[in-house]
Amino acid sequence: MARFSVLDLALVTEGSTPADAYRRAVDVARHVERWGYTRYWLAEHHNMAGVASAATSVLIGHVAGGTSSIRVGSGGIMLPNHSSLVIAEQFGTLETLYPGRIDLGVGRAPGSDHATARAIRRGLGSTEDAFPQQVRELLAYLGPAPPGQLVRAFPGEGTEVPVWLLGSSTYSAQLAASLGLRFAFASHFAPELLFDALEIYRAEFRPSRWLDAPYAMVGVPAVAAETDAEAERLATTLYQRALALMRGKPLHSRPPVASMDGLWDDAERAMVERRLSVAAIGGPETVRRRLRALLERTGADELIFTCDLYHHADRLRSFELLAGAML
Repeated sequence: MARFSVLDLALVTEGSTPADAYRRAVDVARHVERWGYTRYWLAEHHNMAGVASAATSVLIGHVAGGTSSIRVGSGGIMLPNHSSLVIAEQFGTLETLYPGRIDLGVGRAPGSDHATARAIRRGLGSTEDAFPQQVRELLAYLGPAPPGQLVRAFPGEGTEVPVWLLGSSTYSAQLAASLGLRFAFASHFAPELLFDALEIYRAEFRPSRWLDAPYAMVGVPAVAAETDAEAERLATTLYQRALALMRGKPLHSRPPVASMDGLWDDAERAMVERRLSVAAIGGPETVRRRLRALLERTGADELIFTCDLYHHADRLRSFELLAGAML
């Protein structure tokens, strides 16, 4: 049986605040912990109205402190925005506080627009091109320090926090394979290269001290409800957010609507549907069938669900039904 997990952006619904989003995040994490989910990840984004997960490491600590057993981590930290040493210290601290429960997923995208990326990286001198070296430095800081090492992550050194590489192309698949790391593909918003990336990752994987065999996670947008019709109605919140992202508008979660007619044109609809081509939306049996087919096609070791609905109760019920489909 494949494992299943949650990826969250701490989305702010219309009319609410980031504080509300953080309270809801902890409540979701507590529920999915009981329903058999493996991990609860949070993603780094900046300068995006409606997305409150900018201080990702802080929020990971908040969620880990509000739960007892579920793994909590980053999906992911955008490493070029940071010093590898500082990230090793932050996640070493988290691992020290919550032993055996912290994951560190890293990516090379900015998690923002270019102007914001420049503001974040001012003085760092880092770019996406330096990503492989940054990952190697990060792994070294989290491992045992060799004699005479001048710069050490304390805390962090020797914690061996599991590092994952995240990506939406074949680039990170190749790097994860060469380093022998876990790999997560962002098919929840960029599914086009999913199968190519998985094939490359598995074909080129080299066993390492961190991992003996390939381990692949696949992102899945998911909306589960009591019926197909109700799930499709709830999914209009997801469609509206995808449309807002394409238009450069704020990303606050909006209430579901009876129909998207008049809210998007044909080209926009096609683009949204293409972005969500691996989505599992429907009643319990429809979702179970779609997830089973996705697992058969990808051979994924784990699925990680994004389920961003407007009403908190609908979101909890969706995660509960998704757990039932996986189990």
